[in-house]
Amino acid sequence: MRAVSGQAAGAAIVLALAGLPQTAQAQAPRFDAISPVTGAPDNPGSGLEAGPNGLTQLRKRLSDDPASDRRPGAARGLGGESGGGVRSSSNASQTGFETGIPRLDDRLTITGQRTSGTSTAVFNRGLSPTLRFRAAPSRRNGSAVKRTTQESVQATTQSSALTPVVQEAVVGVPLPYTSGGSRLPLLATNPALGLLTPGFILGTDLSRPIPTDPAYAPLGIKVGTFTVLPTFAQTIGYDSNPDQTTRQLAKGSVALRTEATVDFRSDWSSSSLDGSLRGAYFETPQNEMASRPAADGVVNLRIDANRDLQFNAQGRFLVDTQRTTTPNLQAASAVSRPLVALYGATLGATQNFNRLSVTLSGLVDRSEFEDVRLTNGGTIRQSDRNLNQYTLRLRTAYEISPDLKPFVDVIGDTRVYDQRFDASGVQRDSNGVGVLVGAQLGLARRVTGEVSAGYQHRSYMDATLRDIDAPLVNATLVWAASPLTTVRFNAATGVTETTIPGSSGVLTEVATLEVQHDLLRNLSFVLGGSILHNEYRNSPIRDNGFSLTARMDYRLNRWLTLRGTYIYQQVDSTSSFASFRDNTFLVGMRVNP
Repeated sequence: MRAVSGQAAGAAIVLALAGLPQTAQAQAPRFDAISPVTGAPDNPGSGLEAGPNGLTQLRKRLSDDPASDRRPGAARGLGGESGGGVRSSSNASQTGFETGIPRLDDRLTITGQRTSGTSTAVFNRGLSPTLRFRAAPSRRNGSAVKRTTQESVQATTQSSALTPVVQEAVVGVPLPYTSGGSRLPLLATNPALGLLTPGFILGTDLSRPIPTDPAYAPLGIKVGTFTVLPTFAQTIGYDSNPDQTTRQLAKGSVALRTEATVDFRSDWSSSSLDGSLRGAYFETPQNEMASRPAADGVVNLRIDANRDLQFNAQGRFLVDTQRTTTPNLQAASAVSRPLVALYGATLGATQNFNRLSVTLSGLVDRSEFEDVRLTNGGTIRQSDRNLNQYTLRLRTAYEISPDLKPFVDVIGDTRVYDQRFDASGVQRDSNGVGVLVGAQLGLARRVTGEVSAGYQHRSYMDATLRDIDAPLVNATLVWAASPLTTVRFNAATGVTETTIPGSSGVLTEVATLEVQHDLLRNLSFVLGGSILHNEYRNSPIRDNGFSLTARMDYRLNRWLTLRGTYIYQQVDSTSSFASFRDNTFLVGMRVNP
């Protein structure tokens, strides 16, 4: 009986096992024991589930209806996860899963049916392509990562033994152009302009530095917050007429020219201070009477009070000598050339109103003339020519574009002599007014500078002197014709003083033109010329002159330059003994320490 019962029980167990699906038979043992600690991956808590990154998230309830699946065999859910509901093993072929291959997220009962709900096991399946495209940024996929919160902003210096490092070339400080370009603006409204010659205007060509390539420009010396550029030059040559007198009295001589220059500029973040100071001595050993000094300088200060208000100041001076055979002097028997000194200052302010700017400036200029010593022991007094000039200038400008800024200048001045009457008993004090219309140009950075034209009127205190009405033209232009060629043009007009009896003043017109061409980075040639016209009003005296110059600069390095210069000047005057011709050749070197 017991044997029969045991056999019956064994047969029942065999039948039961035979009735199980193959998937249940082949399924590996699973351990689905839930952790008693809430928040663990296998027990996230009520209404939560384990997310793709291993952290808990809200449980997404899925539909139990297989018909709601987007595709056969795939239920809606994150990563194609099956939804809840009870499915029989007979639906295995419809779900797209082969019989005998269990799904990791399926929980099977003893009967082989899938239970409803989402598995509490850690989700480790990837996103479907569609959901991966629609999901949040990729950093949410996979496990959590750490992001660097500080980044390096300075490149590490590489060892030259490992990787060659190409460094920027050392760039020098170009020598300022103020020493030569400042003379015409300095003398444009000065009463002594009528005493000049074409060679005087181009005389700075003997010393003025040619703008150089930055690779050969001097580096300068740092002194506090300033960059200082000292220069020393020594030249030797020949001058056919150092006295600048008539051909009958001309006496040539070997010429030696010694010159020192100091240029400086500030390196401030706002405001600026710059200047150029030059002193020279021209010696003619075979004609000592023609030896003479020369000096000039300009210092500019700009103070930026705020964004729209600037204060400007300038100091200037010029020391040179007079020709002894000019119509104003006529001292052919002079022992030496007498000195003339011009110096002055400017103080002004500029206020900007958006594109509109208004500048008001006050100028004070002084002219002094040295007495002339004659070979017979006599003296010609020139103290009656000393005078002061006071000028007030108002400029209103409007910036149409960075390349064009038209302006209107209104100028008023008065000239007061130290002595009320000159040697001929004439009172030469006068008042003048002028109006100019012009523009500051910057055409595509190829043509830069300023040009203006207008009209002037000057009236004299003495009734015997007639008023003067004359045009005004001033220009300072630079044209960068090509990377190797530069053209510079300067022009100035003014009414200057004279000592000719009956003549009110001298209408003086001066213009210069230079063309510079760089054959090499360190080899430059300059060709230039100037013209000068003096018209003595209410007098038949006229002066017409011109000058030509050729220069060559060969820069051996940053601090040493070889220079050759030739100047020809000629003045033809209706006054006796005032005409002359002169040729000057000079060769030397320039040192920029």
